[in-house]
Amino acid sequence: MSKKNQSILTNHSIEFLEKYINNAAPTGFEAPGQKLWFNYLKPYIDDQFIDNYGTAVAVINPKAEFKVVIEAHADEISWFVNYITNDGFIYVKRNGGSDHQIAPSMRVNIHTEKGIVKAVFGWPAIHTREPGKEETPSLKNIFLDCGCASKDEVEKLGIHVGCVATFEDEFMVLNKKMFVGRALDNRIGGFMIAEVARMLKETKTKLPFGLYITNSVQEEVGLRGAEMIVQTIRPHMAIVTDVTHDTQTPMLSKITNGDLACGRGPVVTYGPAVHNTVLKMIIEAAQKNKIPFQRAAVSRATGTDTDAFAYAMGGVPSALISLPLRYMHTTVESVNKQDVENVIKLIFESLKCIKPGMNLKYF
Repeated sequence: MSKKNQSILTNHSIEFLEKYINNAAPTGFEAPGQKLWFNYLKPYIDDQFIDNYGTAVAVINPKAEFKVVIEAHADEISWFVNYITNDGFIYVKRNGGSDHQIAPSMRVNIHTEKGIVKAVFGWPAIHTREPGKEETPSLKNIFLDCGCASKDEVEKLGIHVGCVATFEDEFMVLNKKMFVGRALDNRIGGFMIAEVARMLKETKTKLPFGLYITNSVQEEVGLRGAEMIVQTIRPHMAIVTDVTHDTQTPMLSKITNGDLACGRGPVVTYGPAVHNTVLKMIIEAAQKNKIPFQRAAVSRATGTDTDAFAYAMGGVPSALISLPLRYMHTTVESVNKQDVENVIKLIFESLKCIKPGMNLKYF
């Protein structure tokens, strides 16, 4: 394999990615994932800190006055235990944008102070449902079964209202090119910004500014972690990475959602929250380094942590680099390995274009 086509991901990188994806880190309970992330980043950074609600920040050049953030979010969707029936069944409510339609027959892990308790989302067998009058899954009828026959038995396992449940699954690779797993939205982003730090260290790239590699919490419930950490860091610029929808699969409209595809490269976004000068810099970096990219437009908010950075502190010049993903908020979220590498390369090359004091004025 030529050096030009050689993968930038190492065996160590992939091992970390698999462990990181398989680990559960639901909104509000991200600590285990943040510990894994910090441990992986430690050889590549100068400093690190974590805020009161769990947003993790790894820093290169912490004494520099000019500050740049590269950011992803760490949390995943999940379920809260909401009600336990007298005969031992458990009803739930969302923690983030969990999809009720995919829940029936899924296996879950209920996280308790005593440890993990296994459960399943039950559903009436097809034989028992009346044709033409079948109920569709909703928050009113999906339920967990942990093999108990009473509320008391459930509670003895350590389960109570407020416990969090996550789907059970494992990371895998399809056709040697597609990474598949739960919570690629957006721990794949946390992985990619960590890989940027590794590349900076291994290529001995010196940055003339402070780089704040930020893994924010609580994005899935309203960009809350980013809202908090921007006030702590007070950056001069932010580059955010998150996932976006691949629109090539059945049942999706390209007219509505744009024409975006896994395998065609990172997606740069046009929209009110995206600072045109930062966006132009990223596009020029892509073109100069022959990194393929796609374009998307948003009519109002990006729906990502870009909005939280852009509209804080009188306006932080911010841009969004997205990774195309299939089947968002399911257990089989899928991304293209080459796209992952190209997002890492694009962030890396964009950072090399940033100079302290560069003109970021509107005109």
